[in-house]
Amino acid sequence: MTEVAVIEAVRSGDADAVRRLLEAGADPESADASGVPALCLAIAAFDEPVAAALSEGGADPLRPLPDGSTPLLRAVDCGTVSVVLAVLPGLGEGLDDTVRAELLARARHWYEAGAVTELRRRTGDPGPPGRIRVRDGDWWTDYDEITLGGLTVRDGHAAVLSNLEQWFGHRQSIEELLARALAHPDPEHADWSEAVDVLAGRHDEETWAAAAGLRSHPEPLHRLFAADVLRGIVLREAATETRPVVFEPRAPEIFLPWAVDETDPAVLRLVLRALSESDSPDPRVEAVGLTHVTHPDAEVRREASSGLPRPEGSYSPAALRALFVLTRDADSDVRAHACALLAGHQGHTQDIADVLAERLGDEDRLVRICAVHGLAERDDPRCLEGNEHEGPVDPRSWPVNHIVEAGRRHRWRTGSPGRSDGPQTASSARP
Repeated sequence: MTEVAVIEAVRSGDADAVRRLLEAGADPESADASGVPALCLAIAAFDEPVAAALSEGGADPLRPLPDGSTPLLRAVDCGTVSVVLAVLPGLGEGLDDTVRAELLARARHWYEAGAVTELRRRTGDPGPPGRIRVRDGDWWTDYDEITLGGLTVRDGHAAVLSNLEQWFGHRQSIEELLARALAHPDPEHADWSEAVDVLAGRHDEETWAAAAGLRSHPEPLHRLFAADVLRGIVLREAATETRPVVFEPRAPEIFLPWAVDETDPAVLRLVLRALSESDSPDPRVEAVGLTHVTHPDAEVRREASSGLPRPEGSYSPAALRALFVLTRDADSDVRAHACALLAGHQGHTQDIADVLAERLGDEDRLVRICAVHGLAERDDPRCLEGNEHEGPVDPRSWPVNHIVEAGRRHRWRTGSPGRSDGPQTASSARP
């Protein structure tokens, strides 16, 4: 009965139940009625938490299977980096060279053949494949999930290969990793994002120089990849206390002239984001931001506004004027973002409150709520009228809860009367 309970917990995706059963003495090698091990069921379901629970609980990733494979090889087949990581013991430590070579060859075969071609070879099904886009929520990466002839895999085999090579100490050139990224020219796809992550993790002069050299490439996707890598190196350096600070001070010298010259909106957005994240005191940062707040692309305008410096919590008069204009932008997301930025300005000027109050009648609910938030942060009583007019908003449905609870905080600070706004369902609220 314990074996049945393990299989039921695996099939229901309950990693906590799997752990409890294993801690109570259940067999981590439990199998279903067809003899399929629990670990293989978790892999086939792309269930990284359950696969990790089984692996940590003693399931053997190298257990020989009737088809000549192992759970670890099946994890590579599934094409999902997080699942491979859940099954791969110690990032490959202790695996002999034969096993490592087999894993690399398997991933490379899937990548070079393509998921659809390999599924056709395995199943003999000539029909059209099913394809859906899925997100690995914990890793913030996307895959296409492909089904053909009763088999389903995800198309992240280049990402799996790139990570296996990194974990096993095999260094690929930036040109090779760029080629893998361009097979899925989408920064959200795992093949792209994992190639960037592998390069960003190197933190060396060779990688920095190679990526910087792509800034003038005629193809926008090459420039986008370069910006992604350089930004990743800087972010990794800033987040890791054990690394010497080498590249972060260089970021403005890379990204400032790039932001001036870049013509592709997608690349420019990422360059502006990287520039704002560098938190440089260089006065040219504001000048570049002000140049792009009138850009034809709405997302560029949004990124440009995010990068406007706010030393000691206050925007310059020129930056404030630009944000005032953006609160009236044709794009609702830009308007909302400008209101949210104004809410963070430390200087209490009536102009800001009046500009925010104008947006209480905006046609877009997100803009109105951000305006209420900005007024509440400035303790302007007009936030109460806006808050009452807006009606109930469920803060749990918003990524930044403090925005929708601004009216309540204002009443707490000022003792103003008003209705209670505990969390209530408001399905029309848009995060």
